[in-house]
Amino acid sequence: MAGRKRRFGRIRKLPSGRYQARYLGPDGVDRPAPRTFRTSGEADDWLAAQQTEIGKGDWQDPEAGAVNFEIYAVQWVDERGLSATTDELYRRLLRLHILPTFRAWDLDEITPPRVRTWRAERLSATGATTVAKSYRLLKAILETAADDELIRRNPCRIRGAGKESAPERPVATVAQVDALADAIGPRWRLMVYLAAYGPARPEEQAGMRRPDVDLENVGVWVRKAEPELTTGRRAPGETKSEAGKRLLVLPGFMEKDLRRHLAWYAEKTPDGLLFVGEKGKPFRRSSFGRKWRKARAAVGLPDDFRFYDLRHTGHTLTTRSGATLKDTMVRAGQSTEKAALIYQHSDHERQRVVAAGLDKMVEAERKKGTGKPDDQASGTGRAREA
Repeated sequence: MAGRKRRFGRIRKLPSGRYQARYLGPDGVDRPAPRTFRTSGEADDWLAAQQTEIGKGDWQDPEAGAVNFEIYAVQWVDERGLSATTDELYRRLLRLHILPTFRAWDLDEITPPRVRTWRAERLSATGATTVAKSYRLLKAILETAADDELIRRNPCRIRGAGKESAPERPVATVAQVDALADAIGPRWRLMVYLAAYGPARPEEQAGMRRPDVDLENVGVWVRKAEPELTTGRRAPGETKSEAGKRLLVLPGFMEKDLRRHLAWYAEKTPDGLLFVGEKGKPFRRSSFGRKWRKARAAVGLPDDFRFYDLRHTGHTLTTRSGATLKDTMVRAGQSTEKAALIYQHSDHERQRVVAAGLDKMVEAERKKGTGKPDDQASGTGRAREA
């Protein structure tokens, strides 16, 4: 059958007996349908759908999605302006969990069934938390591709697939915190207390310097963070959020530890690091980790009790001391933009009240555990002079 004239597009019968449809796109390019049709009516329906999309402004270049996923994903990460730790995380997730499956495909070849199959395979091979992180990253990349009009719709449509359901973390007792501080040794005991009673993140402690110590208020300022990458390189930068810049007003019993640490262990230069190793170098996660594992074993805590769990302990103990949710959020340096407006009213004076409550509670727990008067019990967790 010869070419058939229509108001929109053309249909012709092929020697095979099937029908081909073509139309002139808004970009002026004559485009064939991606497949042939059994009847002319099916071809006509397909052309009608293209005409409707053009009329509504929903038409997309069918060849736009012919972009290699790996090239697009790597460029996506490059253009984000991410922090060093997030950049490292995204590239690791891509390398280990996403690209092995999607590397060779174009964006428009990644379909919902293929995403479901990939996720199921990942869940059988690695932890659910890692899979959730990988899924969120894949979804974010493909959402940008949809915004760029390279694909019609994001194929990541599995409800709840990006949510993490980590188990509840353990909480140490006051006695266990004291025992950890004693077991890890005098050079590192302040780190244990800052993690538990700050509560300060490890990367925040890594960035602390002499001027950050406020002896008058018995506190430490968090102004920067220095996370350590898997390569061992420090990545000095901003705190996790603006709320992360804060004064940690500490319980009064920590004043002695603060003064002693400054005198004995902090780097001696005016702007010196608060925590350095025995050779005067910034502490490394690997070497500190060995000391932490030995201390944890000596105290009898389980192998899955992480140093970071002291921060969770701090959340819990702060709440038990009478702090409000606003107070605990300020102390922990956690907030979204919305939360920042809610928690800004917990000022330094209120933080001193919270720290005093912690001080009172800890001393009471120590007294309960030893049966000694307050002045003797207060030395239970202190460094032994040697």
